[in-house]
Amino acid sequence: MLLTVLAGLLTSIFIIPFGKIIKSKWSILLMLLPLGLFIYYLRLVPNVSLGEIFLQSTSWIPSLGVNLDFKLDGLSLLFALLITGVGTAVYFYARTYLKGHPYFDRFFGYLSLFMSAMLGMVLSDNMLLLFIFWELTSISSFFLIGFNNSELSSRKSAITALSITGMGGFFLLAGIILLGNVAGTYSISELLHARETIIHHAQYPLILGLFFVGAFTKSAQFPFHFWLPGAMKAPTPVSAYLHSATMVKAGIYLLARFDPILGNTPAWSYPLMIVGGFTMLFAAGHSLLRVDLKSILAYSTISALGILTFLIGLGTRDAVIAASVFILVHALYKAALFLVTGIIDHETHTRDITKLSGLRKVLLPVAIAGFLAALSSAGIPLSFGFIGKDLIYEATLHAQPSWVILLTTLAVLTNIGLVAAGFMAGIKPFTGDLPSSYQKIHLPYTSMWLPPLILAVLGVLFGLMPHYIGELFSLRAANAMFGADTKLDLKIWHGFNTVLLLSLLTFGAGTVLYLFNKPSLSKSKWVHRFKTLSPEFLMQRITAAIFKFSEWYTSTFHNGYLRSYHLKIILFAEALLAYKLWLSGPIDINFYNLAMLSVYEVAIVAILIGALAMMITTRSRLTAVVCMSIIGYCICVMFVFYSAPDLAMTQFTIDTLTTVLFVLVLYKLPPFLNLGTRKERYRDMAVALGFGLILCMVALQVHHEPIETATSDFYGSKAYLDAKGKNVVNVILVDFRGIDTLFETVVLSIAAIGVYNLLRLRLKASEKE
Repeated sequence: MLLTVLAGLLTSIFIIPFGKIIKSKWSILLMLLPLGLFIYYLRLVPNVSLGEIFLQSTSWIPSLGVNLDFKLDGLSLLFALLITGVGTAVYFYARTYLKGHPYFDRFFGYLSLFMSAMLGMVLSDNMLLLFIFWELTSISSFFLIGFNNSELSSRKSAITALSITGMGGFFLLAGIILLGNVAGTYSISELLHARETIIHHAQYPLILGLFFVGAFTKSAQFPFHFWLPGAMKAPTPVSAYLHSATMVKAGIYLLARFDPILGNTPAWSYPLMIVGGFTMLFAAGHSLLRVDLKSILAYSTISALGILTFLIGLGTRDAVIAASVFILVHALYKAALFLVTGIIDHETHTRDITKLSGLRKVLLPVAIAGFLAALSSAGIPLSFGFIGKDLIYEATLHAQPSWVILLTTLAVLTNIGLVAAGFMAGIKPFTGDLPSSYQKIHLPYTSMWLPPLILAVLGVLFGLMPHYIGELFSLRAANAMFGADTKLDLKIWHGFNTVLLLSLLTFGAGTVLYLFNKPSLSKSKWVHRFKTLSPEFLMQRITAAIFKFSEWYTSTFHNGYLRSYHLKIILFAEALLAYKLWLSGPIDINFYNLAMLSVYEVAIVAILIGALAMMITTRSRLTAVVCMSIIGYCICVMFVFYSAPDLAMTQFTIDTLTTVLFVLVLYKLPPFLNLGTRKERYRDMAVALGFGLILCMVALQVHHEPIETATSDFYGSKAYLDAKGKNVVNVILVDFRGIDTLFETVVLSIAAIGVYNLLRLRLKASEKE
């Protein structure tokens, strides 16, 4: 499994040096990646359908509890097949759709990286590993959504999507860390055995809230839904892949995977039912007011994601079965409709359904794909969508008796809207008379119209043999979500009952709504009037406020003056140390216990004070630098007095190097210092005296603290035996804190290189101006 996860990443890396070859004649090789992965996981279906679970573990960072642990069960297999299967269709489609595009190779690099991230996420059996892939999906989707980077709207949509999903990732990481601390493990499989400990812990509600934010942002639940319609600025293959079977389903997968661990409690169920229920009805209504095909599909996608969230929140056996089937149903018809929309846009250069009609006469295979996908979306009998809608109604009708009417009504209204929206996207452009401007349109390459046709036909074929499809794909997924055997058994015909009546009512009402709902720009403008009440507008206001605060903060604390930075850092340190001293209470100092000063110490301190006085009064830069070096050398001598020759040598080396660098850098500056105004000098004097006084008090208090030797004893006993070194300080720096020393060395090396380049810099006369 690890190799399949890394395959897309390695492919995206190899595309960099071989991009020109791929653009020219070898692009067909890219199709082998998703196709090969799809075949690999497809051959595992019989084993998994019999209950077999595949595990793979590779040590990565065991000290942090992060290992490359992968698990393939029914749920992860269902998502892996969707990721690779729909990915295969999108790869073939995009090869023609983007033919001749200057960033053709870059697109497939991003797409391969995204596919790897999604596979890694659904296969991960370690929460920290899952989070890494979770964030990688956000980053790679940012590049895909903003693929048309010359357009401002594409860049804005990409940033919005990254901001919302990135924020959700931050909350999810916090939830994962809390959950790992509570359960004592980051292994998802082991979390199942710690369920009782988790749900009875005081931090359980906080963990749920953090997980909900992560899932809701990624799967576009209200009020985080607005990034998904904006992401439709991406090329159509991206929309088809990210928003039908992959990225937007990541949040659904997260909820489904952790349902047996965190679910089946009121704190889990009610928020999911409320948010999912509102989202699905809200988005279904919005889809009817749009005229852009992608916008219609975007809002219907949000509605479908709301349905899945709602079903997971409901949490009953019937609801889990419905969710496991609807995941597959939605991926098939939505991917097909997106690809059909791309063909329409590619050939007619418009997605406005008020301008589209009669395209069946010139795009017959595309029209067939659109019709079949729309009928599956509507849940017509003998389609897989019919099975999915039946199961949704089964779930609502078997809920708590007091909620049956409310939940069923909510589901019926939502599905009526989705029926009409599916017809608007899949049927409306192909019916009616063909405008004269579209008479010369021709059918695109087979590689463009065949993938949506296959997906749409599968939506019908699966509906004709639901029992086998359920046994192979949905049963084990439902069991993994439910945490027990759901005994899933899909059938074409359940007889005349309430569920069938509701399905027929939904189809009929949705058809009538489609016929009487006349899409127009006036409806879209009417919705725009309420923009100030939308979450998107609120988020924009918050963003503007953050920018304003950032400008103030930057101009105040990061104004580019080194003296300003020093002053603020020292003031902050003074405040922190003074607060700590105040908390510790009065300082009890017995001056009689302090050692007597020797004549050598008095002499060195006198020299130090004299150098200090000269440094702050002189107006010569060179004199000030020399005085600083004298102060440093005095401290070196003090270290020698107190038997610390290693510190003395370090201090001597640093002071010498600093002095040389100061002289080299400052020798071209004016020879005299500008000491500032009298007010600034008094201010700096007060800050310096305060800092010195506080450090003196800290030193006196530390002097009277009881000595703890546990740390020094540890290093003293381990230095020679384990690190084979007699100098404990050197052993600590090189062995015990070797990584810190390495990075310190790197930082100093970079600084030295920067100084050297500044000294060697020779500007032209025009550059100096």
